[in-house]
This record gives sequence, structure tokens and C-alpha cells, in this order.
Amino acid sequence: MTGVGETVTDPYLWLEEVTGERALDWARAHNEVVMDRFASSDRFTDLQARILAMLDTDTRIAYPGRRGRWLYNFWRDAEHPKGLWRRTSFAEYTRDDPDWEVLIDLDALAEAEDENWVWGGAAVLRPEQSRALISLSRGGADAKVIREFDVDAKVFLDPADGGFHLPEAKSEIRWIDIDTVYVGTDFGPGSLTDSGYPRIAKRWRRGTPLTDAETVYEGAATDIAVSAGYDRTPGYERHFIGRATDFFNEEVYLLEAGGALRLLELPTDASESWYKDWLLVQLKSPWEAGGVLHPSGALLAIDFERFLSGARDFEVLFAPDAHTALHGYGWTENHLLLITLQDVQTRLQVLTPGPGGWTREPLADAPPMATTSVMNLDPLEGGDEFMLSTSGFTSPTTLMSSSVGGRTEVLKREPEFFDAEGVVTEQFFATSADGTQVPYFVIRHRDHLGTPGPAVMSGYGGFEVSRTPAYSGASGMGWLERGGAWVMTNIRGGGEYGPDWHTSVQKANRYKVYEDFSAIARDLVARGITTHAQLGAVGGSNGGLLMGVMLTRYPELFGAIVCQVPLLDMKRYHLLLAGASWVAEYGDPDKPEEWEYIAKYSPYQNTDPDGAYPPILLTTSTRDDRVHPGHARKMAALLESQGHPVWYHENMEGGHGGAADNKQSAFQAALIYEFFTRNLVERDV
Repeated sequence: MTGVGETVTDPYLWLEEVTGERALDWARAHNEVVMDRFASSDRFTDLQARILAMLDTDTRIAYPGRRGRWLYNFWRDAEHPKGLWRRTSFAEYTRDDPDWEVLIDLDALAEAEDENWVWGGAAVLRPEQSRALISLSRGGADAKVIREFDVDAKVFLDPADGGFHLPEAKSEIRWIDIDTVYVGTDFGPGSLTDSGYPRIAKRWRRGTPLTDAETVYEGAATDIAVSAGYDRTPGYERHFIGRATDFFNEEVYLLEAGGALRLLELPTDASESWYKDWLLVQLKSPWEAGGVLHPSGALLAIDFERFLSGARDFEVLFAPDAHTALHGYGWTENHLLLITLQDVQTRLQVLTPGPGGWTREPLADAPPMATTSVMNLDPLEGGDEFMLSTSGFTSPTTLMSSSVGGRTEVLKREPEFFDAEGVVTEQFFATSADGTQVPYFVIRHRDHLGTPGPAVMSGYGGFEVSRTPAYSGASGMGWLERGGAWVMTNIRGGGEYGPDWHTSVQKANRYKVYEDFSAIARDLVARGITTHAQLGAVGGSNGGLLMGVMLTRYPELFGAIVCQVPLLDMKRYHLLLAGASWVAEYGDPDKPEEWEYIAKYSPYQNTDPDGAYPPILLTTSTRDDRVHPGHARKMAALLESQGHPVWYHENMEGGHGGAADNKQSAFQAALIYEFFTRNLVERDV
């Protein structure tokens, strides 16, 4: 084991050469071993086929994105593995078999252009919706090619004829009007931040070369990113600039006539938004305004023009308590809808501004042990209409439509993809090392209550990402039907209890995230739900870092671990791809005082050749340009050299999501559950 602060030469740096032939040959060789060991049985093939059939079936809900009178959807199925971008009307959508207008057939486009295009999204120009900026990536990377699309003619516009086009980069582009956009991209040397995102925002007019675009703002190389945008609400048009100084702090400016910038005097770690006359501020730390100290997690409102004139008498729309946090909010034409989490279970409210202040009342009932989301709010063209989506661990999604004060009607129900008869959901709380009560959900068959059995716990614990109950056909088929228990953890680092649940474990307190997860592992055993030999753990990205720490610091708690697209070498993470953007979360390893606490948990620096580790499966993607595949590659090579039981699989496509299409997603899911079945159920590996 490497001591804290000790410098050694990394023998596996060559594995950071993403497309180096030696590194790719190494990855292919390891892929073959994994395929032979875990992906060659009839059981694997059958599960993969079931999951793929689920992902491809037309009985899934085609989730829409509302833009005025149109509902847009991106759809993949067996006939269209790369996908279709399409739209329909609301009236047509309510039918069992809607008639969709196909706008882009991505499979046909990829074949015609001989490119492995993966859909990256569409920005439709409103209100006319005759043009769209289409983002496409090669193999699923974060870097995108952006091309202008004529929606009516269903053709891409040629740059030679004035069509907007950006080559592959991590770009930002937003409509101002049909002939003008704000753009941030790779303009050449010095135009990107150290994290690889745009440092400069420009105004670009149709028919002019990108080199002639007018600079409206420049940030520093040490910033995370700079962007510009335009609020086109009639009568409230506003141009604005965002300068993200780190992952959690942003300066927001109004861009006024003549190019003058006006800073919004708000905490840089707050999230602000505006709609017509109202400015909303969601606090991430305590803030004193107008002589009142507002707590972190509060949502405040004030008349925007009064705020610009110096007023600070905010109205409190939401104040957190020990059990309740704000999860999200959004406007209809006349109302503000709030989604809160009470011990990780959703509650819905509607708030209405009026001459006498704001009034509030319940919006709709939200079932327990489930997540209810508000969707498709369109305050400019959709009136007070909205959609609700409800899903639980054993209940597939139901999509409903409603309006404030109106009836709620079911639009679509997703079918059941696994046998959930007798499967129950329970919520428990584990006591972490510092006494904090940490919640988690256990999903298992009632016949297994009182008898320890195989269990898999999943975790993330970072960046204020909240994890809430959701239906997963893949885990149902691959694990619950096989008699296993599935565990979803709500460890600190997330946002389930508001900003403090996250900020309290940043940087030097990061170790508490790992104490939380390990406390739940022990609690599962203490409650008789499982044994350590039958307990698995899975996580990706920041959750992959969590898995690496479990392997190296808490190996005795687990029988098997799956570590996906992970950060693992925390000595070099800030030097690789987008890693510099996460220094605010983890700390800067180039600062000795910060490396001192990072070094204590960094998995790559804390492997023990003499330790007894559970089997681990590491997975990543060659095309992941967010978390460098070198993390997983190097960790696998190091563990292998030390004689630990390690398997490694690298998808040559897929980006940070790990998969570029349904077939790849089905393979990855089947691989994970086969790995856990072998190690936790059969225990013959």
C-alpha cells in the first residue's frame, strides 16, 4: 500500500492513451475473458434478450417533451436502434397508437453519412418551430457536432447556404432569433477552460463565418464554463450571461443594451430563475437578505424589477426542515408547482401569487414508496396544463395529464416487465459513524423476509444528486426474479435532504460518504436481510469512486462489486478530460493539504497486495470523454498484477452512459446481473 504523500512512478500511464493501439489491444483481450466467463451461457443470453425486448417494445411509454402545440419524442426500437426524432399533437398522443411525424431517422442518416451517430438532443426555435439545432455525437461522447435542421422541409441546412454548423466539441449554442445564436465552442487555442468547456461566449449571425462572431463575454481558463442565453418571453425579453467559476458557483449577468453587464447580486452557489415579473432564488447556503437570515435549501421570491432596484424583502416560498427538502419546481402560466421530498418520498404543492401574497394548496396525491414528477410545463403556450409521471420500485410508470384546478386523467401506463407478485418495498435507516441517520430502501420478495439472502446495494453520494424510487425492469428480471434483494441507498453527498446533505461531505469530509454506505452494509446484515458474503454493491461515475473505496477500504463487507465508468486515480483525476471541473467536490490533489485527505481514500493509491478483496467487475467506455477510461483500465491492471480477482470490460462506444443503443444497454445490464448471480448466489467464481 502506498503511504500518504509518497510519490511513485505509475507503471500503467500508457493505459491513459485512450485510442492507443497497445491500450486498445489490452482492453480487447480483457473483453474476451469477460465474454467467455460471463456472457456465453444460455442464462445470460436469455436475460439479455428479455431486457432488449423490454427496451425495444412499442408498449413502453413514449415520453414527450412539450413545445407549444407539439409533443416531441426520441424513440429507439428494434427497427430503429439509433432512433427516430419525431413529433405529434396532444390530441393524437392521447390515442393508444399515435400517428407520429418522423423528422429525423438517425439510422438512415448514420448509414448515408457513414458515421456512428448517437442522438444528443434538439433545440427547437420557438414559437414558430420551423428550425432546430441538432446535436449528434460520434459513439456517444459528450463532444457533439451541431447542425441546423429545417423542421418543415426535414433537411439539414448546408453551412455553405447559411446553415448554422459547429464541428465536434463540447459546445453551447442557443437561439436568439431565426438568424442569430449565442455560441460557445472551441474557437481555437485558448478558447476553452481547463475543464474543456467554452471560455468565451459569442453572438453569431447567419451568413457570417464563425471567426467573425462577436464576443459578448470572456471568462478565465480556470472557470468551468461560460454561456449566454436569451429569454424570449413576450414583454420580458432578457439576454443573460452565466460564468461558472466552479462546479457549484456561478455568476449571472444581465446583458443590457450596448453590451453593458449587470451582475445579479445573489449568492454564487444559489440557483436563480425568473418568469415574467418574478425572480426565484433557491439557496444552497444560508444567506442574509433584507435583514433576514434565510436557511440553506429555502426557495425565495421577489419582483424582479424591485430586486434590480435594490429591494431584498424576499417572500419565503419553501423552508426546509429536518425531514423535508425541495426537489424541484416549475411554472405554469399562472401558478408555481413545487415538488418536495419528505424522507425521500415526494409531495406536490401548487403556489399562486396574488395581490395579497402567495397562497398554497396540495397539487395531487403522491403514492408512498414511489416518485411522482411534474413534466411538460409550458407557461408561455400551455396555460396551466402539466403532466405527472409516477413510478415505484415494483409499479411501472403511469403518465397523467392535468391542469391546475382541473381533473387528472391517465394518458399512458407502462406494462409490467417482471413478476412483482409478492415483492415488497421497505424503508430503513442506518446509523452512520457520526450518528447521522441514513435512509435506504429494500426491495425483496415477502417469502424471503426473515431469511438472509443475496442482496445488491447501489449508491452514488455526490454532486447533490437525489436518488428516488423508480421502476427498473432490468433489475426485476435480472435480480428480484432470481430471489435477490435490491437496495437503493440515500447516502450523504446527494440532495435528498437538501443542500446540507451534500455540502457537509465535500472535500475534507468526503470520508463520511463512505462511512454512510458501509454503515448501510452493516445494517443490512444486522437486520438479517443478507450476509456480507452475499452482499454486492454497484455504482457508476462518482458512484464508481464509491465502489473503489468500498473495495480498498471495506472489502470485508462485500461478496462482489461492480464499478462502472469510475473515477479511481484521484491523484490525476483533475488532469484527465473534464476532471478539473470537479475540484470543488473532491479537492485539488496538487495542493498538499488537500491531497492529504484525498490520498487516504483514493482507490488507485490504496490497493493492498496482501488484502483479501471480493471479486470486482470494472466497466467503462472508450468514448467516455467525461470520466477518462484510464481510471478503470489502470485499476484493473493494478489489481490484476497484485493477484486480486478482477474482471474488466470496455465498450468501444457509449460515452459516459456506457451504451450507445438498446442492444449495448441490454448487454451491460445482463452482464452485471450474471456477475452478481455467479458471485453472490452460486458463489462459484
